[in-house]
Amino acid sequence: MYLTGFADEAARGVDGQIKATKQLGWHHIEARSIDCVNIVDLPDEKFEQILEKLNSADIKINCIGSTIANWSKQITDDFDITISDVKRAIPKTHKLNTKMIRIMSYAILKDKGSDEQMEQERFRRLREIKKMFDDAGIIPVHENCQNYGGMSYKHTLRLLENVPGLRLVFDTGNPILSEDYSRQKPYPKQSSWEFYSNIKESIAYIHIKDGKWDTNAQKAVYCWPGDGHGDIKRILKDLILKGYAGGISIEPHIATVFHEKLNNDNEDVMFNSYIEYGRRLGSIINDIKKEVSRAK
Repeated sequence: MYLTGFADEAARGVDGQIKATKQLGWHHIEARSIDCVNIVDLPDEKFEQILEKLNSADIKINCIGSTIANWSKQITDDFDITISDVKRAIPKTHKLNTKMIRIMSYAILKDKGSDEQMEQERFRRLREIKKMFDDAGIIPVHENCQNYGGMSYKHTLRLLENVPGLRLVFDTGNPILSEDYSRQKPYPKQSSWEFYSNIKESIAYIHIKDGKWDTNAQKAVYCWPGDGHGDIKRILKDLILKGYAGGISIEPHIATVFHEKLNNDNEDVMFNSYIEYGRRLGSIINDIKKEVSRAK
């Protein structure tokens, strides 16, 4: 097991992202954006400069947080757009010597019911996306975000059934803000533990996010790991007991939310909250390991 994180929540520039990673004593970054641009969309010259800095600092990119088929992309969009995204991502993933890339299953059609989500077209596209990455020696991992697979654990299971061999990145915080489309209206929020329990055999990677759903404000309120409804301690204990050896990546959303316009412009607040989040998660993991060790 190793720790990593979306370091663009610590700093927008690569220098600050490297600094935060080293201060935590980690060796990996889950690369998403550099200076507010997704890493696979950076101009070649800037990408090469960043690659040189990462190599000089001996920091590895363990996974790329791509935007491929994510919550901002529609299943009704031309598939050539996605194909172009994949083709652009592959050579940069190779240059980073990274073996894993995050993908999704396109935005939920909000004006359609759970059984009107163009499932077969999503499955067809993800099979093709997976094949392209497989052929390139890269592992695509699907995240349970605001996309088809995140509509419920049952939707993810249908995805797994129809896209053979697909692996998952499970985000502990997404279920608490996501409606469970497998139930009757009005859709209740999902349970992180229930979602995890039903798909854990296909998990290759973990995102740690925590929070609570504010019913009055109708929004998620993010918090320190273990303080919310993400079932983080329970999930981590289960992972440790089963000998999980993959990555645990933090996505705090404490000082900044990557996909929202109102981000915190105070770099010190971003940096310090990221460090604190990483340290708190490390303490939780150490406590669980001690508990498990004592019980043996």
